[in-house]
Amino acid sequence: MIENYYAASHWLARPESAEACARRAERFFHLLGRCDPAWTRWYETADSFEEARKLQFTTDAANFQKLFAREENHFGDRFSFGLWTGDNLHETSTLDGSCGSSSLRLPSSCVLKPYDEGLSGERVLTAPVMTEVLRAMALAWEPEWGVVTSHQYDDLVSEKVMPAGTSVGWVMYFSRLRGTVPPLPAPVRIDPVEDKGALVILTPERFTAANPEHVALAARVHELLNRAGLLRPLQPWPAG
Repeated sequence: MIENYYAASHWLARPESAEACARRAERFFHLLGRCDPAWTRWYETADSFEEARKLQFTTDAANFQKLFAREENHFGDRFSFGLWTGDNLHETSTLDGSCGSSSLRLPSSCVLKPYDEGLSGERVLTAPVMTEVLRAMALAWEPEWGVVTSHQYDDLVSEKVMPAGTSVGWVMYFSRLRGTVPPLPAPVRIDPVEDKGALVILTPERFTAANPEHVALAARVHELLNRAGLLRPLQPWPAG
């Protein structure tokens, strides 16, 4: 079974200006480019692959501010972007994000669909690379929660993946605002992210929904994290 992975981070009700969101976006894309060279060149979307390849996007803060000023990229106090990269139609990676919203119901987010085919997919779908992707999200966006997992695993445990913050995956991020990560069974690894929070990496090899040992480990970790109060819906960001 071919599994399709994604990396996502979420936070709730943290109002920020377009300028602040643009600075965060610039930092994130800089850090993401250090994770793998395939993520150093980005494009805007268009009606065809050929047209989109002509729309290269420079990922600096000034350019993001121009993007956020477009009518289709801001709604109220929410600023959004959608970019993609890839050398051919069948091997692409996409990135969508939103920032700045004070909404108590619709979280802000950053969602990366990594390459899942070809040499790029083989290179990036590893624990070291995807851990660094989630670390980049944590450092740049300062989310409350994040995860790297597959849609197939989500389908397997569908009752546990809604709302955001209540599920486990291959790699997870927990802001210190959610509490302290408890001791977890081997081979799970816990890595601090400066003073912001911690990453939890379930397996050093690629985590798959087709592996019963992986699924059993995830269930055990889910139980321990839930008992520690870390698996709960997102909370409004504290003021100040």
